[in-house]
Amino acid sequence: MAGQQFQYDDSGNTFFYFLTSFVGLIVIPATYYLWPRDQNAEQIRLKSLRRVHGRCLWYRLRLMKSQQSVVPTLKKAALLFGWAVFLLLAYKVSKLEREYQEYNPYEVLNLDPGASVSEIKKQYRVLSLKFHPDKGGDEATFMRIAKAYAALTNEESRKNWLIHGNPDGPGATSFGIALPAWIVDQKNSMLVLLVYGLAFMVILPVVVGTWWYRSIRYSGDQILINTTQLFMHFMYKTPNMNMKRLAMVLTAAFEFDPRSNKEATIRPTDNIEVPQLIRELGNINVKKKEPPFCYPYSLKARVLVLAHLARMDVSEELEEDQRFVVRKSPALLQEMINVGCQLTMMANSRGGFHAPRLVTIENCMKLTQMIVQGLQESKSPLLQLPHFEEEHLRYCISKKYKVRTLQDLVSLKDSDRRSMLRFLGEEKYDEVMAVLGSFPHITMDTKLQVLDDEDSNNITAGSIVTVTVTLTRKRMADMFEKEQESTPCPGEETAATEDAQGDASKTKTKVWQNKSKGAKKTAKSKKKKLTKKKATPAPAKTKQANGNVAGNEVVAVTAAAAKEEEDEASDKGSESDEGEANKDSPSERDEDSDKQSDTEVDEMAGDDEEEWEALQQSIQRRERALLETKSKVTHPVYSLYFPEEKQEWWWLYIADRRDQTLVSMPYHVCTLKDTEEVELKFPAPSKTGNYQYSVILRSDSYLGLDQIKPLKLEVHEAKAMLDNHPQWDIPDTEEEDEEQEDSDGIEESEDDDEDND
Repeated sequence: MAGQQFQYDDSGNTFFYFLTSFVGLIVIPATYYLWPRDQNAEQIRLKSLRRVHGRCLWYRLRLMKSQQSVVPTLKKAALLFGWAVFLLLAYKVSKLEREYQEYNPYEVLNLDPGASVSEIKKQYRVLSLKFHPDKGGDEATFMRIAKAYAALTNEESRKNWLIHGNPDGPGATSFGIALPAWIVDQKNSMLVLLVYGLAFMVILPVVVGTWWYRSIRYSGDQILINTTQLFMHFMYKTPNMNMKRLAMVLTAAFEFDPRSNKEATIRPTDNIEVPQLIRELGNINVKKKEPPFCYPYSLKARVLVLAHLARMDVSEELEEDQRFVVRKSPALLQEMINVGCQLTMMANSRGGFHAPRLVTIENCMKLTQMIVQGLQESKSPLLQLPHFEEEHLRYCISKKYKVRTLQDLVSLKDSDRRSMLRFLGEEKYDEVMAVLGSFPHITMDTKLQVLDDEDSNNITAGSIVTVTVTLTRKRMADMFEKEQESTPCPGEETAATEDAQGDASKTKTKVWQNKSKGAKKTAKSKKKKLTKKKATPAPAKTKQANGNVAGNEVVAVTAAAAKEEEDEASDKGSESDEGEANKDSPSERDEDSDKQSDTEVDEMAGDDEEEWEALQQSIQRRERALLETKSKVTHPVYSLYFPEEKQEWWWLYIADRRDQTLVSMPYHVCTLKDTEEVELKFPAPSKTGNYQYSVILRSDSYLGLDQIKPLKLEVHEAKAMLDNHPQWDIPDTEEEDEEQEDSDGIEESEDDDEDND
């Protein structure tokens, strides 16, 4: 029976196959993921952004980094070296000789395939005389010759050779291990054991343990768990948090503590430079002894953030630390918003404590905008634009222009805008307009409905309400073009008004075109208005004051009322005549009712089909949204003092501004390039009535671009559940009929059996 043989690679050829495969598995994926992207493409992208973002801090830092960075060169060198090793091993493998060769007895005897038996015997005698051991030949060679002769002359040996490829029959299966034989050599056993122990018992556990203990300190958003717990403690302790307190909590994060984060640093020069900045900033609660606000790292981070908001100059060493603190702040504030939402949901579900107020969460959003733009809360949003300083604002807020926001600046006529910004040169004015034109202009459309319900527009108490918000982003430059198109010349304005008047005169309806239904409606509405006028005591007062004029008005009103009553009487008479005529023809009345019922059924079926199609489309849209992974790269933010390129993101949520509570949790919109559809869900109030909410859109990058849209909610009483639905009511007659049919079936089957017998 065939066995198995395992043998190590004595020649080392098989090991080269293993080594080539191993190097290829490392080099090919590493090249795909680690090869530096095209530097020319990045340079082209930066060049296209230069006109708008050329003065931004992040843009200048990116240019310096791309020019000074050596990392891409080192990556390329390492990957090229790996490819050189891989190609060398592949070339080595291609030159290796095949050890396994198919056994061919004709080759051993130096005969052509298909030689006759006589030729085989003759060749065997010749080779035996030459290689026989008794004649001084090689024994191994003679054994191969004898084996080949037997394979060609002996029937059994020939059969084994043809079937198994070996005259001796099936042999043992040989498996080669792709490791050189010296690894299992007894002389090298201690060295191999030491290497294995060092690799698998020391290096591997240390690497895995280091990675594990480092990863468990961070949340999914790469925020320290201790920082999240710190935010939760202070937001629970202070539900209503003002901006100053919020800045203190932010800068107390453990990301700024050198003991928790190696990127944070405490320098010896901080003892001199930080107190100097404190004196320049003024009151920042230095004497507060509440930990961790009194710790040196927290005080330094707070001073650097406030100096950034005041746009103060700091030393080079502090500037590096300031960039680190400012770069980390938006992610930390987003974590604070998440913590506030979690506490709000816990308070709504469990109760027992006060949820963070709406103003606290909105202050987190405002502080993010302030840090990205490097502006204090009280400053004008116009200072986000280049070349705008404090002394220039007096030109904008003058009585002539009254420009206080970016929208006011956009809505000005071009001539007024140039006149107001005359302190800027032509070049600076063009740059300001280019930057302002790159700012986003968002239009927000809302749709209120209850999904998966028969009547999606009927909101009942406790139902899940879905507000579908469609966000459309355009550039402010598009608004410039619309303003220019919508301001025609004076001659054009007069022509347009004349055309409008002519169209209005043409579209006046003639007397003979009025239908009876329309006349009835207008008569009824006029009658209601006249009754209201009669009920009010105003005509009497006017009569006393104005004499005959008021009296004439009252007479005219009464005359008009009398005429309208006569018209109504005539209409009623015509209706009664029509009714009598219809009563005389019952067949016609039945036909009309059948037609009306058919049209109503068709309309209901059409409405059902439209609702079904809309439901299917919404389901497919939601499935696509779950499967698609959209890029979070939207549009670069124009920020003069932010040290890192940031993308435009938004917060969208529903709030009750009267009660200062969140209705739906803030949704972070990170994929708005052109159009984005967002669904906000919340439970309807348990009490019926009218509610006034607000759909709020806030930017996480720009000041003054927030939008608030009112949302009116009319909550009706929920439908009562039917205990006995008509679907399950089966009449007694139907049950008796079914029993009778069953009994008849049984009798028929018995009769058939008797007939067969």
